[in-house]
Amino acid sequence: MQRLQAYKYELMPDGKQARDMRRFAGSCRFVYNKALAMQKENHEAGNKFIGYVAMAKHLTGWRNDPDTPWLKEAPCHPLQHALKDLEKAYKNFFAKRADFPRFKRKGGGDAFRYPDPKQIKLDQVNNRLFLPKLGWLRYRNSRDVLGELRNVTVSQSGGKWFASIQTQREVEQPLPTATTEIGIDVGIARFATMSDASFIAPLGSFTKHQQRLARYQRRMSRKVKFSNNWMKAKACVQKIHTRIANARKDFLHKTTTTISKNHALVCIEDLQVRNMSRSSKGTAEQPGKKVSQKSGLNRAILDQGWGEFRRQLDYKVSWHGGILLAVPAHHTSQTCPCCGHISKDNRQTQEQFLCVDCGYENHADVVGAINVLARGHRVLACGEVGAVRPLDEAGTRRSDRVNHHAAP
Repeated sequence: MQRLQAYKYELMPDGKQARDMRRFAGSCRFVYNKALAMQKENHEAGNKFIGYVAMAKHLTGWRNDPDTPWLKEAPCHPLQHALKDLEKAYKNFFAKRADFPRFKRKGGGDAFRYPDPKQIKLDQVNNRLFLPKLGWLRYRNSRDVLGELRNVTVSQSGGKWFASIQTQREVEQPLPTATTEIGIDVGIARFATMSDASFIAPLGSFTKHQQRLARYQRRMSRKVKFSNNWMKAKACVQKIHTRIANARKDFLHKTTTTISKNHALVCIEDLQVRNMSRSSKGTAEQPGKKVSQKSGLNRAILDQGWGEFRRQLDYKVSWHGGILLAVPAHHTSQTCPCCGHISKDNRQTQEQFLCVDCGYENHADVVGAINVLARGHRVLACGEVGAVRPLDEAGTRRSDRVNHHAAP
């Protein structure tokens, strides 16, 4: 089977290379926003959607336009790929997998991609990477790159530049070394509760830094916007956000690696995290209720990283030869695993489960995990309709296929 895998490294550019990367990212952002504005105007005029080929012709005109001569200084392929990203965003919107494309702003995930492997050179012995119009770039070589190089994505995060190198290689069809199965119920008080009654405590990365982050954000709000002191305060806030994100990613990678190695069948809940974390403030005509409490719950849900947890499990379980099943989450904590009785009275408190029919008693999260595993069994045995909803390229749904993308 073919494995697509990405390796991410921190770049160590000199001053000129850092300036060029900022300019290239800005050029790609400009092309994306200009193409999006053109698509909106075209739609309002009642015309058909402009495809990539037609939009690429407009890109040639923008590069030759005397008003935007700086577009010629940026490499052509990353600019073209920005148009492909916009087309993919529209396709995801039409397929109801994502919201309508939005304009990109400066500093909000600056990145650009080199899609042609013929223009890229990787020298792992000397820890350097060659990219068009940037030259040789030094990088922190933390591990070897395996496979044939496909593309390189350059991105900025927390004031640092990173290169994500995607490769493709042939690997043998993996066979599971583990023989056990597990059902997982995710939550707030417990990050993940297993059907064998074990559980993983939550990290709470954002909660640990929340007060410190609020203090630095208040300092930033008192500064004159875009002044030198404001930029320094902003850098401090970004540093805290980066630390929170890195701690969460480290926790999720270690957790998902352990689960995927130790279990051949993993069953999880098919949670709609976006709907669960939606604001309840409502409108001026119909204001929401308990907005403050719901805001705190939304913050706690997003701090857990359930979506990333499922995404990592999806490819790691497959890499170890296992199976990941996402089953419907309704009534998993209200269904008795002993007699099958469903009632909200079975769960009187957050932790306690007591069946009002047969008297079965257990922790509510453990009961949920047991029911998730049982539903996974029914999927394998009977093919229960609507039970499996794997991820796709946009991170929402995906049809079964051999290739699996992995984040470093």
